Amino acid sequence: MSSDQDPEFPVEGETDQQEMVPTKKSAVLVDGVILNGPTTDAKAGEKFVEEAWRLIMEEVVLKATDVNEKVCEWQPPEQLKQLLDLEMRDTGEPHHRLLELCRDVIRYSVKTNHPRFFNQLYAGLDYYSLVARFMTEALNPSVYTYEVSPVFLLVEEAVLKKMIEFIGWKEGDGIFNPGGSVSNMYAMNLARYKYCPEIKEKGLSGLPRLILFTSAECHYSMKKAASFLGIGTENTCFVETDGRGKMIPEELEKQIWQARKQGAAPFLVCATSGTTVLGAFDPLDEIADVCERHGLWLHVDASWGGSALMSRKHRWLLQGIHRADSVAWNPHKMLMAGIQCCALLVKDKSDLLKKCYSAKASYLFQQDKFYDVSYDTGDKSIQCSRRADAFKFWMTWKALGTLGLEERVNRALALSRYLVEEIKKREGFKLLIEPEYANICFWYIPPSLREMEEGPEFWEKLNLVAPAIKERMMKKGSLMLGYQPHRGKVNFFRQVVISPQVSREDMDFLLDEIDLLGRDM
Repeated sequence: MSSDQDPEFPVEGETDQQEMVPTKKSAVLVDGVILNGPTTDAKAGEKFVEEAWRLIMEEVVLKATDVNEKVCEWQPPEQLKQLLDLEMRDTGEPHHRLLELCRDVIRYSVKTNHPRFFNQLYAGLDYYSLVARFMTEALNPSVYTYEVSPVFLLVEEAVLKKMIEFIGWKEGDGIFNPGGSVSNMYAMNLARYKYCPEIKEKGLSGLPRLILFTSAECHYSMKKAASFLGIGTENTCFVETDGRGKMIPEELEKQIWQARKQGAAPFLVCATSGTTVLGAFDPLDEIADVCERHGLWLHVDASWGGSALMSRKHRWLLQGIHRADSVAWNPHKMLMAGIQCCALLVKDKSDLLKKCYSAKASYLFQQDKFYDVSYDTGDKSIQCSRRADAFKFWMTWKALGTLGLEERVNRALALSRYLVEEIKKREGFKLLIEPEYANICFWYIPPSLREMEEGPEFWEKLNLVAPAIKERMMKKGSLMLGYQPHRGKVNFFRQVVISPQVSREDMDFLLDEIDLLGRDM
């Protein structure tokens, strides 16, 4: 091409490029504010991000698997307030000071990615999920319409479809929510809407006394949801469980008949797959039989236990889950997708979720858009702004594959089995029950109590042991382990294995450390 290009016919793209170059204009003053140009110092901001990123890598990511680091650096609340400089001031602080604050935040925060953090039903560090979280934080999407969140809506659709397959449904619907508690509330409200659709417009007035049934071992979110939705905690029937914490189907049926005789209207049964404390799995097939006989919606709270579906060896724990009408499943627990990553999955494919929750906001969900508006899924949610939580799980699944996720589940449960066998061998340790999942519940009995008869005085003294050891381990920073009393049992430890960074040596250390911290009690 000749270099003597006619200036009247510029090269393709040149005009657009010229138009994008800002031209300097006179200052414009509105209400005392100069409006010309951005006020953010981008270069300084970029440098701060780079320096903070290095700090995160050094102090969080690179130390995540180092057992020589402390799990926590305990400080009482009033002392921590002084150490952190929490005051917000009229003028901003320099970046070097902000980086010092970042370092302090990391230092005094609990290291939930530490191999010896066993305190909750989440733990460890998944590197792929972490990168996904960095990306979504930087992109700052809101997952409600395809026009503003095209990639993340498609990712959520793909992940939901795959999770539905693992439940055993041929088709279904779903949505990611901020927590399993919210998923359970969604399901409760959805079941009520299915039972009496007019409630969406007419409200609670004129309705019969609605009543729901759930396990006595259920998550406390069931009671909260009943309260929040106006059903009432007194209309939540807690069905008795057996010695392993599983709902007794015969007791469920008895309570349903009793409620009908009292003039109430049963509409929902909530079963649990993986209870919070004992890790119990309700007998879903038998419960589903009861629900079918009485025409009740069956919801399964598999927030904790749902990940066993990924394992061909352990999915039998959820036998019958395909018969549920809805399922709550949290990949941020056993599968380590990062808090929060929680899905509600629904067998219905008639747009029941959308019918129940849609408000048809005309500024978001216009029906005359230039693309397929069926991808604008945000109207199925009670939220407006919604995080791209499915992306974290998708990234981990892409990195590890289904087989890698299965191995993660199998290894966690194998380590749990190892710990159980070690507890049985050691003097001073006593299992509550033989576990079937990753929840290992046990007492540590110090030497001073080992010869005492198991009467009221023994149990009263044993009740004080777990809290005292917990205090010592946190102040030392050596590990974190949960404890609780439960249904007439005095305080005991609940050990949960999740992270693939946990080793057999960590299991041995756990028992050694408890004995070390408690032997003088």
